[in-house]
Amino acid sequence: MEQIPTKLKDFRNFLYIVWKHLSLPKPTPIQFDIANFLQSKHKRIVINAFRGVGKSWITSAFVCHQLLLDPQQNILVVSASKTRADDFSTFTLRLINEIDILSHLIPNDDQRQSKISFDVKPARASHAPSVKSLGISGQLTGSRSGLIIADDCESANNSATMGMRDKLSEQVKEFESILKPDGRIVFLGTMQNEMSLYNTLPQRGYKQRIWPALYPSDNQMKSYGNVLAPMIKNTINENIVGKPTDPQRFDEDDLAQRKFSYGASGFNLQFQLDTTLADINKYPLKLSDLVVMNTNPKVAPEKVVWASSPELKHEELPCVGLHGDAYYRPMQINGEWLDYHGSVLAIDPSGRGANESAYAVVKMFNGNLFLTRSGGLVGGYTDKTLQKLADIAKEEEVNLVLVEENYGGGMFTKLLLPFIHRTYPVTIEEIRHTENKEKRIIDTLEPLMQQHRLIVNSNVVQHDYQSTQELYQSEKALRYQLFYQMSRIGRDRGSLAEDDRLDVLAMACRYWVEQLARDQETAQSQRREELLQGELDRFLDHQVFDREPKTNKWF
Repeated sequence: MEQIPTKLKDFRNFLYIVWKHLSLPKPTPIQFDIANFLQSKHKRIVINAFRGVGKSWITSAFVCHQLLLDPQQNILVVSASKTRADDFSTFTLRLINEIDILSHLIPNDDQRQSKISFDVKPARASHAPSVKSLGISGQLTGSRSGLIIADDCESANNSATMGMRDKLSEQVKEFESILKPDGRIVFLGTMQNEMSLYNTLPQRGYKQRIWPALYPSDNQMKSYGNVLAPMIKNTINENIVGKPTDPQRFDEDDLAQRKFSYGASGFNLQFQLDTTLADINKYPLKLSDLVVMNTNPKVAPEKVVWASSPELKHEELPCVGLHGDAYYRPMQINGEWLDYHGSVLAIDPSGRGANESAYAVVKMFNGNLFLTRSGGLVGGYTDKTLQKLADIAKEEEVNLVLVEENYGGGMFTKLLLPFIHRTYPVTIEEIRHTENKEKRIIDTLEPLMQQHRLIVNSNVVQHDYQSTQELYQSEKALRYQLFYQMSRIGRDRGSLAEDDRLDVLAMACRYWVEQLARDQETAQSQRREELLQGELDRFLDHQVFDREPKTNKWF
């Protein structure tokens, strides 16, 4: 093989040739910047660039360039779908067949040359082809590769729920087992939400870089953190905020039309690589709608006034909400502190793979609900767990214990009863749910929170965070936290991997919501009766018939 010209060793120069061959304009500054990041020395990289910038084509050209530099390479292309991966490898083979400086790489007749896999001519005989394409759910085991291109491995279809995201995370971990020593892994794609796989990869040692379509505002800069592409970060100023970063690719009018078509949320996700608006729409429960304060176990204030002013933010409490979410203390507390109208302890027993028995104590006063206790107990149906729940009922002076009858024919209730009777005799009721869990939780909590009628003890927030750190491994601790679950639940079935603490809170709140509704109906009924009786009395007072006006007696 002839010596490769020095200039062609720079991928940016090679990309220029490819673009010229494809009758495309000269690569834009952002396309050159992506190309330069691809050829960097980082062994693990993540490329997040706006939709339509051509990142897949650029990376396909990069594969050709890698084979030009070293025809003995084995490259694996993985996408969310097998079809997309095949399209990538097909386009790569097309470039090899069409571009003159790559002609020496065209496979021989006796070599592999399909869209599934192909060899380049100088490649030595090997079980592994020069380029191979797979879907992320395909058989990765057995493949060997020095370069893995993960092109849009994450999609809306495989990342909608926590379970899906966990599965995807485990699938991409397989890359490490099939990667050759000193190999590289390149991810490219668009985040689907705040919990995107791409946002977790930096924790595994990946270098992430983001190229948005518009120069971001100060608020957006905060959401990008330190992953915004330096060429954008270093050139931004107040005069170009909101202007196209790549006007040769998309001008202002084009992007405005796309924003109108996609909607603000979709545009922010697809073109700004900012999940904030998408997450706001997807996850309806906001921690900022809670009122967080020091509550009293026996009495509550007559009126609590919510506000979200910056000076009211709880800076000292660990906040696990989405970007921009926060806890706020009340603006005002008015009236006397009086006895709660009632208190319930709700329990969701562990079972069917659940790791903990979740509980929540919710008290009611003046139409507000107060979360005074919350947590999870490991150990299944042990005496220690049962006694702890009985102790909580006593300490919180609850009027009722609610137990979710999830399985076992009420076995948990039967086991709990002796401990309750011995420690704190109180009524126990079993609750059975049949409707969609996510819908039930959101439908119960969303109106309460939006009206700022759910008030949380500050100690509950602190305990929720600390207890999970003690009970679970750090990477799993978050998913067991009540307020993480609250801020991440969506309406899709299975949106959370763990939801017990949130579910039991909703169960307690739902009891009070239904109780308030019944009380309201009773009051309305009594009021109607009073009005009817008043009308009847007035009617009778004006009748003569056989009635003595002065004695009000009938004969």
